[in-house]
Amino acid sequence: MHRFGGRFKDNKPEADPVTLAQLKSGQSGTVVDIQGGHRMTDRLNALGIIPGKKITKASAMLMRGPVTIEVDRVEVAIGFGMASKVMVRPDRVP
Repeated sequence: MHRFGGRFKDNKPEADPVTLAQLKSGQSGTVVDIQGGHRMTDRLNALGIIPGKKITKASAMLMRGPVTIEVDRVEVAIGFGMASKVMVRPDRVP
């Protein structure tokens, strides 16, 4: 059996993780990792951004501006640099 881009679930491969900054506006996914230090991890945890949490990217500004996401039906904004440290597995589009 071949693997294409990740684990199989329902005989379909899961998407490879991308950074939150790379996620498209309106796209949802699950946080899989935070690649930052303790202070950044604590800050993101306080906002509800933790591994295993489902999030949706609401919008992003051009040229490395803030990224707005929805977590638990609440919109929060984080900087582009911080968004670049959050790894997300995008949901598959049916």
